Amino acid sequence: MLVVVCLVPSTASAQVSGGISGTLLDRSTRQPLPFANVLLLRLPDSTLAGNTQTADNGTFALVSVPLGHYVLRAEALGYQTTRRSITLNATTPVLRLGEWLAAPMVVQLDGVVVQGEKAVLVEDLDKKIINVDKDLNSVGGTAADVLQKVPSVAVDENGQVSLRGNASVTLYLDGKPAPSSLRLDQLPASRLETIEVITNPGARYSAQGAGGIINLVQKKQVKDSWNGEALVTVGTRDKYSASLNLGRKVGKFNFYSNVNGLNNEFRGSSALQQVAIAEGRTTGTDQTGRAVRHQVNKALRLGVDYAWRPEQTLTLTAEFYKNDLHQTNHFTTQLTRDTDPTIILQNQNPEVDDLYTMRVGSNYRHTWAAYPGRELTASATYTLDGGTVTTEQRVLDGPASYTRQARRQFLDVTIHLPSAQIDYVHPLDDKRRWGAGVKTDVMVTPGTAEYTVQPVPGAEFIRQEANSYRYHYQQVIPQAYGSYQQKNDHWDYQVGLRAEFTGLQARVLPMGSTNQRIFNLFPSATVARTLPHHEQRLQLSYSRRLNRPNFLQIVALPIYTDARNYMVGNPALRPEYVHVAELGHQVTWQHTTLNTTLFGRFANQAIQSLRTVDTLATRLSGQPDFITRTSYANLGRTASYGMEVSLTQPVTTWWKLIANGSFYRNQVASYTGSGTRANFTGTAYLLNTFSPTKTLAVQLSGNYRAPLVVPQGRLLAVYGVDVALRQRLFHDRAALTLRVSDLFDTRRQYTRLRAAGLTTNLQTKYETRVGYLGFTWFLGTSKPASSIDNQPKGDTGGFGG
Repeated sequence: MLVVVCLVPSTASAQVSGGISGTLLDRSTRQPLPFANVLLLRLPDSTLAGNTQTADNGTFALVSVPLGHYVLRAEALGYQTTRRSITLNATTPVLRLGEWLAAPMVVQLDGVVVQGEKAVLVEDLDKKIINVDKDLNSVGGTAADVLQKVPSVAVDENGQVSLRGNASVTLYLDGKPAPSSLRLDQLPASRLETIEVITNPGARYSAQGAGGIINLVQKKQVKDSWNGEALVTVGTRDKYSASLNLGRKVGKFNFYSNVNGLNNEFRGSSALQQVAIAEGRTTGTDQTGRAVRHQVNKALRLGVDYAWRPEQTLTLTAEFYKNDLHQTNHFTTQLTRDTDPTIILQNQNPEVDDLYTMRVGSNYRHTWAAYPGRELTASATYTLDGGTVTTEQRVLDGPASYTRQARRQFLDVTIHLPSAQIDYVHPLDDKRRWGAGVKTDVMVTPGTAEYTVQPVPGAEFIRQEANSYRYHYQQVIPQAYGSYQQKNDHWDYQVGLRAEFTGLQARVLPMGSTNQRIFNLFPSATVARTLPHHEQRLQLSYSRRLNRPNFLQIVALPIYTDARNYMVGNPALRPEYVHVAELGHQVTWQHTTLNTTLFGRFANQAIQSLRTVDTLATRLSGQPDFITRTSYANLGRTASYGMEVSLTQPVTTWWKLIANGSFYRNQVASYTGSGTRANFTGTAYLLNTFSPTKTLAVQLSGNYRAPLVVPQGRLLAVYGVDVALRQRLFHDRAALTLRVSDLFDTRRQYTRLRAAGLTTNLQTKYETRVGYLGFTWFLGTSKPASSIDNQPKGDTGGFGG
């Protein structure tokens, strides 16, 4: 309140010169148009008197404008340029336009419709947006395939995402925390409208996620009458997917739905070499394997928007997802110990995951036409994750001492995730506004981990009490934030402060329990400057963030990945705290856009994964090999700092080029807790889009991730090339897409680890060279997704609190 009172006198003085404000919306959908350019041209010579960009909610403001006659012009990608005549005088020095509607770009020329198109990748200084439908290399693929296009993003064969070498990335689904069971490599790309990557979020975003936030925005049709699309895709070697998106807008109601299914089978291979010194003897494991992974996913999403007034909208959604995974690994294992005879085993490790997610949510949005920029949003969601995970380890052939028993672990999981939040934005005048919000996230997960042994083949599995557990985990995170933003000529300032309290309790019976109570403040600040010539913008931002240990990292619950390796949480693990700073520059001339970002990310109490030899388990096993244990620890400091560059360039009228890359120094603490490990690393991505005819589009892309150090070793380089083409058919009522991923079959994962008395070399290669053929039929009033006016609109759900 003191800040508001102190700033009131400046309001009166600012109005002497004048100002203009408003909200730019899509004419057909009434959705906000962010990042649009708003230009103020002086009459009669049309010289530039001022310019700005619309915010996320479509609002804009021009301040300190001299009195006079002007033309106000709005330019948004894929929309017709919109103009308004403006007069500012002593009687009306400040003009509030309210809602300003922009029409999609459609020009009729002798029966030919020319429509504006979205870019595959849209770069802004604080956000990167991938338009999934424009990425032909995502057809038949997953969200993990799409994310390979983002600068500094890497996705491994398990769907784990890292950003600038940091794997602590928070996933959102339609602006809300995603279910814990969500895996990017199992989420069909056909379900998504856009993917937003936010590298340095401000105070209105949750502080969780040291690497940043990835928001997955699902499709939502908003055109009048029935509309939608149906997609069927077939891939080589038993890969099938189908999806149906339907929507209907009737009066104040907009109904939308999505149903999709995926049935994929992937084959893979692996090679593992480990040497350990245990009990004073040197033991070696040389293992080769082959795997078959069969995944079946089903999803249903229903939603309705009700706008009982132009300024008020209520949204209700209900979603159900079913994920089934059957994976079988066959290994040939060669064991050696000093000069003892070599032992050769034939192993089989089957795994069955039977998981489900149910999610219901509501969202209320209230704006005021008389007060552009004022907005109130409130939402509540409840997510239920559940299911079972069964893993087994069998020895099919080998010495009698190995083949007597089969081991099985059965995990029964239930996770309750209620969440509620309220956000409010209030403009003080045309150039100042403040915002605030509160939010509470709750996670409750009771479950059991049952360990059983089969004495001989064909016998019943017998429960082992000493290795079976019951657990209960509860986490409550109340949060609140406040932010203040001010525009001054070509400057834009924003500061914010977020407060979060973390209270958790974890019990594992019969082992014990742990409790944590942590309160944190997270400041953030952004300063931006609009520069003359070629629509340039310079932005400096800072934020403090954290990485909370997840459930499996903190609960002392052994998870057996195979007969010789297990994972267990660390109850003493504490959050990792991160300072993030970015300096970005964006310049646009004609159709070319160049983004350059210098960044630094510095973490304390870094959470790292460590693999060691468990000497006690090795001794108790009574076998001539060794048992490894993977757990987590807070290991000193990590840092990554460097530069990202992204270029969007039309080479000719039929060839468009997107190139981006990063080069940075990655530094982590050594696994011993003293000293550091560092290397220069980076990523590169190149996308060529060709339009040889009016109905044919071809995309050729390639990506590269350089080697990356970790506390115990390094991850070697990963690279590949993809190609795709899309042919529109039947007067744009349908489209046929053909793509081949990893054309030269080069994508594979190499990991090299070193620890006290342990050396590990691991290579995994899943089936990545796959051919997909997809057929899309556009229903009702829909047209191919390449056109702006018929693009399905996603529901971001609103961030904050």
